[in-house]
Amino acid sequence: MDIATFRATQEPIKDLYRKDARAALLTLKAKGSADDTRVTCKVETGRGLALAGIHPKAGGSGQELCSGDMLLEALIACAGVSMRAAAAVLEIPIKSAEISAEGDVDLRGTLGVTEGVPVGFKEIRLRFDIESDVEQSRLTQLLELTDRYCVIFQTIQRSPKIFVKLNRVVS
Repeated sequence: MDIATFRATQEPIKDLYRKDARAALLTLKAKGSADDTRVTCKVETGRGLALAGIHPKAGGSGQELCSGDMLLEALIACAGVSMRAAAAVLEIPIKSAEISAEGDVDLRGTLGVTEGVPVGFKEIRLRFDIESDVEQSRLTQLLELTDRYCVIFQTIQRSPKIFVKLNRVVS
């Protein structure tokens, strides 16, 4: 979608949400199924099934997607879209933008090898390599807006409440 169309599309939506906060609520859903013979999970995406498995450094085959990689990919996707949206709003011309993320995981926690070692990412680094002719202060403003409005980044930062429920299904 080009920038002019993007702006024109967003304005009536923003007006609606200003008038009716309930209209702004969105429940996203994801679904998958764990394999009964392999340590994998088929995740339904908008483009087909993604087969997730364990990273090779934790005993996986390496043929399946790693959920840690998928988390970083979701962060890059959201950050890239948020950055382009913020650039459109701020009228910052972007010639090119490369977004990368990397994160550190201590697999001793994941594998239960060492007590007290947390499971999950210890650190995530998100990087933007942007080619633009605007001054650095405008790019700093762009980064601030990108961080503020990137759903995945803010979710990771805030650690929302998560409710887990297990339902026993009887056949």
